[in-house]
Amino acid sequence: MNLAVAVATGALVIPAELPDKTFISCVVLASRNRALPVYLGASLALTTQALIAVVAGGLLALLPHTTVRIVVAVLFIAGAAYLIFVPEKATEEKGERLGEQAIAPPSDWRVLLTTFSIIALAEFGDITQVLIANLTARYRDPVGVFAGATVGFWMVAAVGVLAGKWITRYVPLAVVRRISGLIMLGLGIWTIVSVVK
Repeated sequence: MNLAVAVATGALVIPAELPDKTFISCVVLASRNRALPVYLGASLALTTQALIAVVAGGLLALLPHTTVRIVVAVLFIAGAAYLIFVPEKATEEKGERLGEQAIAPPSDWRVLLTTFSIIALAEFGDITQVLIANLTARYRDPVGVFAGATVGFWMVAAVGVLAGKWITRYVPLAVVRRISGLIMLGLGIWTIVSVVK
């Protein structure tokens, strides 16, 4: 495992996931239930999704090197466009709807399972899954990417559960989203430049 790949992955996953529907869902679920089962359910769901993304990236890495770089560049640029141009309000509303669908269950076990189900479904095919698959294909270090993505996801789940409302008072999610989009755009351009060389 390359520690630099793990740290870079975590550093990219955190800002990409903060303005996401998963984050908003954690805030809503934690406002109605105990924090620990919500956190554990969200963390398990996000870890599962990171594993799926790493496997997909590993399969992508089996393609010829130039093809992988072109696909990775296109996916980075598409992800950047999504983060930059899709209105933040639409993402917030989707996250709130997902969180509100859960009726407060009576036990911590049911809160955990409900949170896991909502977050796992919401995250499937999400922009951060594409990012993780891209990083796996690019760096060919699935363990490092998985470790970084998992820690990044756990941190975002903790922030969503414990301090989500506080953060949104001081840093608008739209700003975090645009910064994430610009980072992904830069990675896409950098990948294209490395293909042309």
